[in-house]
Amino acid sequence: MNKIKIIRLLIITISIINLILLINMFNKLNNEKGTKIKYVTKNTTCTWDVRANKKDKFVFLGDSITEWYPIEDMYGKDIPIINSGVAGYETKDILDRMYEMVYKYNPTKVFILIGTNDLKYKENDEDIVINNIKRIIGEIQVNVPDTEIYFQSIYPVNKNLEGNATEDRNNEEINRVNKEIKEFCKINNVIYIDMYKILSDSKGDLVEKYTKDGLHLSTLGYMKVTQKLLAYMQ
Repeated sequence: MNKIKIIRLLIITISIINLILLINMFNKLNNEKGTKIKYVTKNTTCTWDVRANKKDKFVFLGDSITEWYPIEDMYGKDIPIINSGVAGYETKDILDRMYEMVYKYNPTKVFILIGTNDLKYKENDEDIVINNIKRIIGEIQVNVPDTEIYFQSIYPVNKNLEGNATEDRNNEEINRVNKEIKEFCKINNVIYIDMYKILSDSKGDLVEKYTKDGLHLSTLGYMKVTQKLLAYMQ
């Protein structure tokens, strides 16, 4: 009789263990599952398989180019992205609001795109922009040390379009700032994403179909950026 009870107990124990293993396997697959997004424009159809773990929290930090990023359309509703962009912001504005824009979210990854608004004012020389970007990165590293930092190079502009919004920005300055920040990122454990290269034409100007006004991005421009960023979000 005791042997029968022992056998029954073993069967129940094995069944419980198998059930736990199945639940863990399901949760792992659920955490790693991809969200397929089909994005359609007038001339282009893209399907992206976006993968994110449930623990992930991505902050996109920047100015109007970030604020107007149609994130839900590009990535879907299930990808944990927080849009922390504010139109008109310069580097100094972000430095004044680091807690509200970054720290309080305790992100796993932060994607920074800032600096173009600084360059539209002549009183902001390149050194000010470069130093402020370095401060933004440094303060994130100190205050949320487990956050991975990705810096997008300042996007090119196109001054050749009618009614452009580039003002005093120019690609020569943008390239010089990008070069300095790229070197800084290399020695400070920050991933530098060269968006300038993929958004510019053979002359170094922002590709016309990627922009609405020579500065801000069109839908196709945002699609190009999204395709690049996905590699760092998976």
